[in-house]
Amino acid sequence: MSKYLIRQASIVNEGEIKIADVLIVDERIKSIANSISANNVNIIDAEGLYLLPGMIDDQVHFREPGLTHKADIYSESKAAVAGGITSYMDMPNTIPHTLTQQLLEDKYIRASQKSLANYSFFMGVSKNNLEEALKTNNENVCGISDDGLYFNSDEGILANYPEFLEQLFSRTNSLVALHCEDDNIIKINIEKYRKEFSNDIPIQLHAQIRSEESCVKATERVLQIAHKHNNRLHLLHISTSAEANLLDNKIPIRQKRITAEACVHHLWFSDNDYKRLGNKIKWNPSIKTEADKNGLLQSLLNNKLDTIATDHAPHLLSEKEGIYFQAKSGAPLVQHALPMMLELYHQGKISLQKIVEKTSHHVAEIYRIKERGYIREGYFADLVLADINKPWQVNQQNLLYKCQWSPLTSQIFQSTITHTFVNGNLVYASGNIASDTKGKRLKFEKIRQI
Repeated sequence: MSKYLIRQASIVNEGEIKIADVLIVDERIKSIANSISANNVNIIDAEGLYLLPGMIDDQVHFREPGLTHKADIYSESKAAVAGGITSYMDMPNTIPHTLTQQLLEDKYIRASQKSLANYSFFMGVSKNNLEEALKTNNENVCGISDDGLYFNSDEGILANYPEFLEQLFSRTNSLVALHCEDDNIIKINIEKYRKEFSNDIPIQLHAQIRSEESCVKATERVLQIAHKHNNRLHLLHISTSAEANLLDNKIPIRQKRITAEACVHHLWFSDNDYKRLGNKIKWNPSIKTEADKNGLLQSLLNNKLDTIATDHAPHLLSEKEGIYFQAKSGAPLVQHALPMMLELYHQGKISLQKIVEKTSHHVAEIYRIKERGYIREGYFADLVLADINKPWQVNQQNLLYKCQWSPLTSQIFQSTITHTFVNGNLVYASGNIASDTKGKRLKFEKIRQI
């Protein structure tokens, strides 16, 4: 039985910051009090440090199985815990795609053997597996998603197929998480710039190709159908202020039927950064304008957007090179997402309480995750200690991603993650990883529909 006493941490939780002791016994938070005495415990002096609930990242691509030359569950979960992420939800675009219940369970078996963080996996949905997707067990699986998949063999995403969405939304009682961009608008934009630049389109035009219009049109289409059927919809990686303005901020989080997230890269970069970083910040949806970046942050603050995720999508650096159509979209982020948000705190743009709300509390509420996402007695001890006044610099030597690169190389962060607990186990401490300790499968409330 592991026992830890965290002494005099500044606890950031449920809209407050207070200094207290936290006693961890085995997997859970045993006690929170002004002062705790306990025998035979490992004591961590946390005076001057901030204790946060671990970040729950609801959108990652850890690439296993089938693409493990660029990432795998062990390597990326190691990077995640070093960055203060204690739980993640992985997308279905592995090889083979996660389109059967057996393939889904195979991923859970792999994670039980390899993952240092807690885990869940989305069931994939495409043209030919609707009946299989509808079998998804909501107590054991976070939801259904098309993210990273093509709907029809090699073309299109689900947001462009309203007839199929009608079938899915009318029948499922699972949370459905969708990527929203309009394929036709993107194709028209590609042809426009191909006429001008042939295949060598400047990366700076990525935001015009995968444009605001393409995002807004697809999001409006999906919202219309979701409202009609009143099912649970989560909109992934919202990248424009215009999309955020389509969403409601007057409904309490537990009552929301439609929720949405911003990703850290859309809060950090803008189209001004393409000249400096090129294909390294090529994502789908694209990095857009400075106004969009600022608008997304404002939409988090006013609760039109509900959560913050990474869309961690590592590729080999060689796969990010070449002309526009050759360079793959996506980049690694889990090791740096929470430090990025803490940097925005230092810049006076967001409070620590709001960061915790968007990276942990609200994720737990939206997905109805059992006994996680808060610092509460009886809850699993998924906790992060941060020294917000200990600067460090991202460099090649401290990267933990298997792909061994980051668009943030040379960035100086003011805040350092010092300790990460997963289920009461100290899996990360001042650069040291406890690789023998594995995370758990996330569990969800039996009734996920309101």
